[in-house]
This record gives sequence, structure tokens and C-alpha cells, in this order.
Amino acid sequence: MRLLPVKSLQPGMKLAKKIYNDDGLVLLGEEVELTASLIRRLSSLGIDFVYISDPRTDDIIIPEPISEETGRMAMKEIRSNFQKISNSSIKGLVYPYLGKAFLNVVETIMDELSSREDVLIMLANINRADRTLFRHSLNVCIYTLMLGKAFGYNQNEMMALGLGAILHDIGKTRIAPSILLKPDGLSDKEFDEMKKHAEIGYNMLKDEPGIPLLAAHCAFQHHERIDGSGYPRGLVGSDIHDYAQWISIADSYDAMTTHRVYRSAYMPHQALEVLYAGCGTLYDKKKLEVFRDHVAIYPIGMTVTLNTGEVGVVSRIPYFSPQRPVVRVLQGPEQECLKEPYEIDLSKKLTVVVTSIEGEPASPIAEQV
Repeated sequence: MRLLPVKSLQPGMKLAKKIYNDDGLVLLGEEVELTASLIRRLSSLGIDFVYISDPRTDDIIIPEPISEETGRMAMKEIRSNFQKISNSSIKGLVYPYLGKAFLNVVETIMDELSSREDVLIMLANINRADRTLFRHSLNVCIYTLMLGKAFGYNQNEMMALGLGAILHDIGKTRIAPSILLKPDGLSDKEFDEMKKHAEIGYNMLKDEPGIPLLAAHCAFQHHERIDGSGYPRGLVGSDIHDYAQWISIADSYDAMTTHRVYRSAYMPHQALEVLYAGCGTLYDKKKLEVFRDHVAIYPIGMTVTLNTGEVGVVSRIPYFSPQRPVVRVLQGPEQECLKEPYEIDLSKKLTVVVTSIEGEPASPIAEQV
């Protein structure tokens, strides 16, 4: 299968992977033949890329960090528990069900990640019309646990880290929907209101049975930055807990690689560029290096152009060199279609580099995340 931008789709193409809505329900199934109206519908849903069947690339498998079953279970727990809090008219309640529910979710995700030695951070929001707080919380949890595993945390540390990650934005359940769901950029006043979610989340979690106090501090500190420019307290350097620093990287990355009404989702290499612009000021250099070494900046299935003029599809990503993928070349240097595609391993051909990605949005700029 291959990954194509929606704007490049043609009627008659067939989907290779399901497309989900924000409730986790299937909008379009595998092998659905696309029509002009379906393509317009995908665009209106804010979906930038979809997986398409192609005989030349049908053997290319897109790895998933967790199983579909685990993903559905996690989303169900996040959605139901967050909605309970959001729908409650009484603030300051104790939510004893949170500990049990989310301990089970994090433990299940940890078990799956531990059984997969070569999992890289891939784009989680492609082929989904799901831009909700629930999906973001799950993505950040998965990304953060992958980073924690790479860093070498033990099981107890991973559990606290995972709980902090999956609950980092729980304070947003107490933010007015008119602000939380606003389709465009927030005004200064609205952004000040949104920033309150960090302290709200801490106050919600700090006395919860089954939730480590460290997880509450992750909610409190995930928008702090090491130069003191973050919020809510303007903490500096090591005053910000390491777990919160990991979560801040995953949180920012997922926000940037998610489609917004006012911009397309950034590609992984673009989001990494923005993160590195804050290296040593917003984010810790060593933590960014761990992230860099475990993120697939050119996702499997993506169409890329090489400096040789050849065009192909990313077919594999070496775990030891995620920035240097294997590319299956479909068009030669003169843009001629090849009857017999061949592969170039960029981890071995060091003079060959990716120069562009099909459907790549404009160069990213820093934004509030």
C-alpha cells in the first residue's frame, strides 16, 4: 500500500486501510472504491492523506505500535471517563474510577510496546477524521511510553510516566467547549483561559486514589519550558520533572502533526524541525535526541522525491537509522514510469537524500501548542 495526499486521489482508486471518525467508528472500509464525491468528503473532514492499494506496493506493511483492539479499548476508556468529568456540573469531585481504568489502559499499552523491539514513532493521525482530546491523549501516551522505553525506565517508572501522559490534558475537560473546540486560533484572552487546564488537571489528580502524585505533576508541568517561558509557573530547567519534559515533546509533536482548520498537518520532519528550533531553550537537548532517533520522519508508504530525480515510496525504515529509509523507486530520474521498480537503501547510499514529499504543506512556523 502507499500513502497519498487526498488532493492527489483519483476516482477508481481503492482504500488500503480503514478511515475512522472521532468515535472510533469506521467511515470507510478497506477496498472501498473512491468516487469524486467520496474524495470531496475526505477533504471536508480534514483528512490530508489516505492509504491506497497499488499492486507495486501492496507488499508494503504499515506497522502499528499497538493493536486495533487495544486502541479501541483505550479510546473507549479515555472517552467515557473524560466525558463523565466534562458532563458533571459539580467541580472538585473525587473520581475514584480514574485510577483503576487508566492503570489497566497504560499497562496494556506497555505490554504491547515491550513485545515489539523495533517500533518507531509514526504519524498517528493519518487516515482519521479524529481530532479529539481523546485521540490526542492516547497518541501522547503511546509516544511518551516509546520514549521512556528507549530511555531505559523500569516498569514502575513507565507506569507513572504513562499515567502522566494519558492524563496530561485532563484539565481540558473543565475548559468551556467554545474555547476547547474553537476551529481557528485563540485570542489572547481565550488562550489565557485555555492555559488554566494545567493547574486544573493537577488539582483534579493530586488526591486521586490510584494516581501517582507524579502523574498530577505531569499535568501541571507539561507546558513548562526549560528556559522559563512556559506556564503556569514559569519553571526553569531541572525544576521541571523529567516525565513532564518527555510529555511536552510528545504533546507538541502530536499537536503539530494533527490537521487544523487553519492549516494542514505538518509532516514529521517539519515537526522535528520546529522542535529542534527550541533545542536547549524550550526542550532538553538529550531528550530531543532520543526523540529524533525514534521517530520515522518519512513514514512508510509516503511518496518521496530523491536528489537523483527518482520518485518512489518509502518501503521500510531501519530501526537504527530512521532518517534514512529504504525507498522503492517507481519513477526513474527522467520521471519515466518503471516496469520493474527497484529499492534504494538510503542508510547505505549516503549521497542520496529525500528532497521533497508529495503533499507536503508549506514550511512550518512556530505556533502555540
